[in-house]
Parts: sequence; structure tokens; C-alpha cells
Amino acid sequence: MAEGDNKSSNMLAQETAQLEEQLQGWGEVILAGDQVVRWEKPWFPGALIGATTLVFMLIYYLDPSVLTGLSGSVMLLCLADYLVPTLAPRIFGSHKWTTEQQQRFHEICGNLVKTQRRVLGWWKRLFTLKEEKPKAYFALVISSLLAMAFVGQQVHNLFLTYLIVSFLLLLPGMNQHGVITKYTAMAKREINKLLKQKEKKTE
Repeated sequence: MAEGDNKSSNMLAQETAQLEEQLQGWGEVILAGDQVVRWEKPWFPGALIGATTLVFMLIYYLDPSVLTGLSGSVMLLCLADYLVPTLAPRIFGSHKWTTEQQQRFHEICGNLVKTQRRVLGWWKRLFTLKEEKPKAYFALVISSLLAMAFVGQQVHNLFLTYLIVSFLLLLPGMNQHGVITKYTAMAKREINKLLKQKEKKTE
């Protein structure tokens, strides 16, 4: 068991180091973005929502086709991949990095690797469920797809995408400031109250 844990830790450290090396040119931008999504200043949440709203309003106004939108997105990614590693050190000054910043960059890369592992783990469990319990797999997949299709039919796809992107951008800040924990605890208390009330009625 200990050997397995050590092997997993070594693989995690190795993958984290590889990702750090790959993202080294984006280090300054990643740290700046990390400060924004974790709401290190009170006005950052409003700035996030404002920027997201502006982008989606622009998309709504231009109303590009699927092919045009895909081409434009890939083009922006290619430009960013070329320009950011070149311009970021000149703008932020990589020589000004502190030990704390380096440690935070290491933590971000480690969290990204862990998230990737979780997603792959969920994907593998889904296929394991398909092999071991095909009926349960079929019911789960079909019901999930039907629910997604119903929501997509009721809500405009661009607005739905806007809500999802906004939530994902605000999620790290909500987690950092305990918003999720607070409302999760409130929901649990309300559910417990309802369960207790039902138990009293049945008695």
C-alpha cells in the first residue's frame, strides 16, 4: 500500500514538473489570472462578470456561424500561444518572481494535474460501469442526455453557455471565500429539517 502511494506521489510530482516546464512561458499570465479568479480584490468578481458579459454580447451581436466561430477561436489560441510567452516577460518581468510566486505556480500546476486525473478517473469509472452494469450505464447515460436535451431546448444555447462559463470562472473565488461551503451547509440544514418534519408526521 505504501509503495503504491509512493509511486502515485512520484508520478504526480513528475507530471507536475512536466506541466510547469510546458507552461513556463505562461507563468506570469497564469499567476495574474489566478489572483483574479480567487478574488484577491473585492472588485474582481464584478470585473469577471463584466468581461464575460462583454464577450458574449459581442458574440451575440456578430452572430458568427459555427465554422467562423471555431476558426476564430483557434486563431486566437494560436496567436496567444505565440505572443504570450514572448510578451509576458517584458510586461510582467519574470526576474521579479518571488519564492511565494514560484510556490503558487507549482500549486496551480499540481491542481491542474489532479483535476486531469479526476476527469480521467470518472471516465474510466463510466466505462467500468458499462462493463459491469450495462443496464445501469444505459439508464444513466440516456437520462442524462435527455435532461441535457430538455434544458438545451428550453434555454438559448448562447445564454446557457454564458451561465456555465460565468459559474466556472466564479467557482474558484466562491470556493476560496467559503461561499460554497456556507450555502452547502445551509442546504444540508434545510434538508435535515424537512426529513425531521416528515419523521414526526409519520410518527
